[in-house]
Amino acid sequence: LKRTIVVLREELKPEGFNIGANTGRAAGAGIPDHVHFHAVPRWNGDTNFMPVLAEVKVVNEHLLQTAAKLRKAFSAN
Repeated sequence: LKRTIVVLREELKPEGFNIGANTGRAAGAGIPDHVHFHAVPRWNGDTNFMPVLAEVKVVNEHLLQTAAKLRKAFSAN
């Protein structure tokens, strides 16, 4: 999670983050005894983190460009 925050901070320049965890199937992890984390970059004036999941673009960049940029940054980091 720490590495993810470092990369997102460097590449997307957010002003904050929403951090969440899903633990177990009932919480949305999908697999028993599995945990995964969400790190959602936030900017002053954005709405909330849910539109990120509903395909509303918060970053003024095509999703594939953002994905390529983040892949490169994670490989280098």
